[in-house]
Amino acid sequence: MRKKNSTDQKFFFVVNPQAANRKWARRKKLRNHIQDNWPGEIIDIQGSKRDTIEKTKEMSLAQTTIVAVGGDGTVADVIQGIIEAQKGKKTLLGILPFGSGNAFRKSLGIPKNVKKAMNLLHEGSIHEIDLIHLEGKTAGFASVGATAKVTEVKLQHKIQGLFGHILASRILFTFQREEREIELIDGIDDSGEHFDKKILNIRFLDCVVGKTNYFGYSWKIAPKAKIDDGFLDITLFETSGLKYLLCFPLIYFGFYQRTQRHFKAKKMIIRGHNLPVQYNGEFLGSKDRIEFKVLPRALKVIAKK
Repeated sequence: MRKKNSTDQKFFFVVNPQAANRKWARRKKLRNHIQDNWPGEIIDIQGSKRDTIEKTKEMSLAQTTIVAVGGDGTVADVIQGIIEAQKGKKTLLGILPFGSGNAFRKSLGIPKNVKKAMNLLHEGSIHEIDLIHLEGKTAGFASVGATAKVTEVKLQHKIQGLFGHILASRILFTFQREEREIELIDGIDDSGEHFDKKILNIRFLDCVVGKTNYFGYSWKIAPKAKIDDGFLDITLFETSGLKYLLCFPLIYFGFYQRTQRHFKAKKMIIRGHNLPVQYNGEFLGSKDRIEFKVLPRALKVIAKK
């Protein structure tokens, strides 16, 4: 569903002051513009991830528009708060891109330019989008396997950002592709054939689950994902870590994925041993069983017309 946004609601701008090396702190004119011209409030979250979620839950109780100011981490925490408050059908989400990761922004057609993104808050359309549910969390993208392990290794070291991610990618050379069982429920294969249930026993390097097309850093990891089609988008990378690295330019732009097994499903269960799992760029942990399901039309977002 798409309809033009209204200016009747109050706007709460939830800010991550650390986003993009404190870019927000340097944009004093923008802060003053928001304070002078927008009905609402700027809220700097100085605490933890959980603090952002809890504050968003509190704000979601009012009839309001909540604007996440930051990157994918901030957007994900705001979404989590809205969903935990069970206000996904009432509260509107806006996004002002300030972080290094902008998977949600790109998938929704929100401009990178902050002024243009602000104009969209008034002039854009309201889109009802799907989300991924796993382990009580909500996500726009997730993965099981090698890229999740890379996320874990990156977070253990002091060097963060893109360079930290590149350094952590060395573990792809030694990542073991053990056999996993994948159960897909109510889905469609790449031939367009519908199935009620499908069981795969497979050795994969990585299983990518997407609703957004992108991971961070504009990486087009799920080119076939649609943010409102009611399905999980699942790509299975059945390749070695070495080949993955050699083909990474093709993977980054979404071309190599055409050669890999791909499914749509409303629910997926993966069983195995010590499965590394990440969601929205956060490491969830290593699991022996992980279940994903789609939350259809779970959130209202202000996006392109």
